[in-house]
Amino acid sequence: MLRANDPSQATNPSLPAGSRRLPFAAPQRRESYLISALCVLTLTALLAPALPASAWHVPHFVDDRTWLGVPNAGDVLSNLAFLAMGVWGSERLRARNEAPVGASWFFVGLILTCLGSGFYHLEPDLPQRLVADRLGMAVAFAGFLGIAASERVSVRSGEAVLVLMIIAGLLAAWVARENLTPWIVVQFGGMALAVALALTRPRPGALGVPLGGVIFFYVLAKLFELGDALIFEATGHIVSGHTLKHLAAALAAWPVIRSLAPTGSVPSRH
Repeated sequence: MLRANDPSQATNPSLPAGSRRLPFAAPQRRESYLISALCVLTLTALLAPALPASAWHVPHFVDDRTWLGVPNAGDVLSNLAFLAMGVWGSERLRARNEAPVGASWFFVGLILTCLGSGFYHLEPDLPQRLVADRLGMAVAFAGFLGIAASERVSVRSGEAVLVLMIIAGLLAAWVARENLTPWIVVQFGGMALAVALALTRPRPGALGVPLGGVIFFYVLAKLFELGDALIFEATGHIVSGHTLKHLAAALAAWPVIRSLAPTGSVPSRH
C-alpha cells in the first residue's frame, strides 16, 4: 500500500513538504505494475494476429418492433438511460470542488454512447455505424479506467491512463472497421485491468469509488447481451436482452455517482 506521502499526489502549497508531488519522482511499486500491464496490452494489440472485421457478423437483434415511428424502438430508446446517467453525473461533479481523475470524461462518454448507440441501432444492418457506437464507449471506458487508476494507484497514473486509453480506444474503434483485434484488447484487456485494480486497496486520500459495483453492472450487461432472444421469449416479447443490456450498462454509472456526494456532506464508508 502506498504511503500517505505518496509523491504522485498533486502539488499543493498547503500540504506539508513531504506530501507534495516531486516532478520526476520514481514510479512507486503499484505504478510499476500498472506500467507493465499497459505495456503487455499495447504489445498484444499491436502484435496479435489481426481479426478481420468481415469475420464478425452484424448480429440479428431480436426486437425489431417500431414504436412511435422509431424503428427498433426498444434498442434505440433504451440508450436514453446513458444520457440520463451522464447528465446526472455531470451535475454531481458541478457540486464538488474535486473529483476523481477521469470522472468528467466518464460522464461525457455516457452521453456520447447514447448518441452513438442510438444512431447505430436505428439501422444496425449498416456495420459502418458501429464506429459511432464504439467511439462513445471508448471515451466512457477511458474515463472509468482513469478513475480506477487514480483511486487505487496514484493521481498521476490516473491522468496517464486516461490519456492513453482515450487515444488507444478511439484508434481501436476506428481500426475495428478492418481489424477487430485492438478493439478486443481495449475492451476485454482494459476490463481485466479494472478487475485487478478493484482487488487492491484504495490509496490514502482516495474518494472510495466502488469499482466492483461498476464491474458488476458491466458483466450483467454482457450476460443480457448474450441472452437477447432467450430473454425476449421468456418475457413474452415484452423486453429483449439487448434492451436490458443498455439499461444495465447505464446503471454502471450509479456507483460512481453515489460516491460523488455533494461538497459539504460526508459520504458513508459503506
